[in-house]
Amino acid sequence: MKFFPIKKILILVTILAVPGFLYYLLTESGKNRYKPLPFFGPKVLSGTFHSVHGEKIADTSYHQVGDFHLVNQNNTPVSLESYKGKIILINLFYTQGKNIGVNLANKAMKGYEYGYGSNQAIDFLSISIDPTHDQPDVLKQYGKTLGAKPGKWDLLTGDSTEVYKFLNKELFVDALQTVENGKPKFIYSNFFVLLDTKRRIRGYYDASSAEAMSKLNDEIKVLIVEELRNITDGR
Repeated sequence: MKFFPIKKILILVTILAVPGFLYYLLTESGKNRYKPLPFFGPKVLSGTFHSVHGEKIADTSYHQVGDFHLVNQNNTPVSLESYKGKIILINLFYTQGKNIGVNLANKAMKGYEYGYGSNQAIDFLSISIDPTHDQPDVLKQYGKTLGAKPGKWDLLTGDSTEVYKFLNKELFVDALQTVENGKPKFIYSNFFVLLDTKRRIRGYYDASSAEAMSKLNDEIKVLIVEELRNITDGR
């Protein structure tokens, strides 16, 4: 009879035990124990309550982003209703923005579109802050250079008033057009905004920060899991 050294036995037991231990840490009574993403924007108490471990908790209504009516690079009319049931990742850009900020955001969005291209849970929107210049024909050519696929990664433009109202009042990101030396100048927050399927803001991420972009990638996965769990729970 052949005996295994105690060291090999301990290693084998550890290998077999670790997956089960990790599963226990991640689940409890069939529910994920990961930390859910926060909500951003105004919130109000709804006047109703729910119970958690016997404790009475007030229900909160979180800000839901209002709709828009814009067009994509194919000149197809779109609204947030066009992405109903989808997680949405939004960033800002303008085609004449030949600067590192725009380039970084485009590169990051391309990476997410590539990584989640076959995932039906999420869509990507890039909204032009220069809608006067960035008409659909301009966006179509620009989209080809980025490899943006309409319907998955839409480049959006439309009425300037509606665009800026949506960005400032609904997404709560800074976006402003001024004139300097007779030429338009754009000042804006170079952030990605993550929306859940109920149009609630779940995160802001600085496009110039590699750490923030890595965090965003992780939190997209967390939000996908959260949405799947909500479907399973009937919420």
